[in-house]
Amino acid sequence: MTARSAHPLVLPLIADRWSPRSFDAAPVPEADLHVILEAAGLAPSAYNHQPWRFLYAVRGDANWEHFVSLLVPGNSVWAKDAGALVFVLSESTFPRPDGAKTNRSASFDAGAAWALMALQATHMGYHAHAMVGIEFPRVREELGIPEDVRIEAAVAIGRRDAPDKLPDGYREREAPSARKPLGEIAARGKFSDLPA
Repeated sequence: MTARSAHPLVLPLIADRWSPRSFDAAPVPEADLHVILEAAGLAPSAYNHQPWRFLYAVRGDANWEHFVSLLVPGNSVWAKDAGALVFVLSESTFPRPDGAKTNRSASFDAGAAWALMALQATHMGYHAHAMVGIEFPRVREELGIPEDVRIEAAVAIGRRDAPDKLPDGYREREAPSARKPLGEIAARGKFSDLPA
């Protein structure tokens, strides 16, 4: 049992996962990143459509500075020290011979892929921090993302570093977040049975 789980049967890998902001500025080797992305691609999805798509840059490559510039300033200030940045996307339609059909679970499925990405990164000694503080219109335009593809989030991946390198206002937050107890997020029966 870890500090983030009240139940001893929760896998330590799950309970130990968290999203730091202080990274060591070392590139994630592309072979490692491919393992992390492959794990994400093993997520379940409706009709096995696998709607997720990943655009990535590795620290120091030709896309790195551009990807960092697509984050809002409050995220770029720390994510610039990550080893890789990944934009998580989802295709919002199913391609069908009789025309495209809306995929209502595309975001849900992409979320499952993100969870597996984070767990694989943790297993390999990295950390992954997802964020929606990104410049959505610029991401779409500058990365050439079609209108029927939803931009879900960006993910910074890397190895943790000391929190003292972070700017004021970030250092204090550099610890795993508390989680709500089960009684606040799950109830038998109706929504009204959840605590207010």
